[in-house]
Amino acid sequence: MNAQVVLEKIEKIENLPTIPSILRKILGIIEDPKVSLQKISDFVASDPTLTARILKMVNSPVYGFPGRISSVSHAMVILGLNAVKGLLIGVSVFEVMKKNMVGLWEHSLSSAIYARIIATRKNLSSPEETSVAALLHDIGKVILLITFKEDYEKIIQSVKDKEGLLYELEKEYFGITHAEVGGFVAKKWNFPLKLTEPIMNHHRPQLSKNFELETAIVHISNILSLSRGVGYSGDIFVNPVNASAWNVLDFKYEDIKDIFREAEDPITSSQEIFGIDE
Repeated sequence: MNAQVVLEKIEKIENLPTIPSILRKILGIIEDPKVSLQKISDFVASDPTLTARILKMVNSPVYGFPGRISSVSHAMVILGLNAVKGLLIGVSVFEVMKKNMVGLWEHSLSSAIYARIIATRKNLSSPEETSVAALLHDIGKVILLITFKEDYEKIIQSVKDKEGLLYELEKEYFGITHAEVGGFVAKKWNFPLKLTEPIMNHHRPQLSKNFELETAIVHISNILSLSRGVGYSGDIFVNPVNASAWNVLDFKYEDIKDIFREAEDPITSSQEIFGIDE
């Protein structure tokens, strides 16, 4: 198989019978480049289940607004269009993740918590957006699982058999990695570069040209989540830290210890809120 064949099939993902109806509806909304915050707000408000999921997420420790946001419109104003679009994808693939790759949602949530903490420490103007990028950094795995389920499960088994890191085996088999697939669909969904670059380059942050800091944060957040052992990302080994990302963040090892400590309570609380068992 080669990358072109993979991308051609993914291009038509909305037509796959395995796509949940809610995700199909959401994609129809966010793929409109002129979509407004009001239109998204009205769409979410018309679906009680989606409303409950969005409010549960924004009021969770993942985003640092515990118990303070009571309406969808309030959430939209605080988070902004880009973060909301990403959040809609995140909550809509929640069931897909839990069904197809047990532990991936948990890994994604903890990555988002680390990303928000680091982005706040680095004084980014919109840490929530970087957190959303971390929440969605493995969206390519979901897309590959939906589109090529049997093939992808074989790759995951190869990882379990200690034959390599997941993204390396993906490249060998598909000619493309889950990170590149994630970047492809993020572009297709009209996500801004601020979200697309960290998703696409979270394993190769040195390739990020416009948002080096955000990409470095998502790269490190993924590794911290793997180190912490929350959930399951498909890998059994912790991925190596990229030197360029480490330099961009300008961290000392003491900083990492502080971040682990700061994330502990939010991660534990999120596990309780979302019914996660370690």
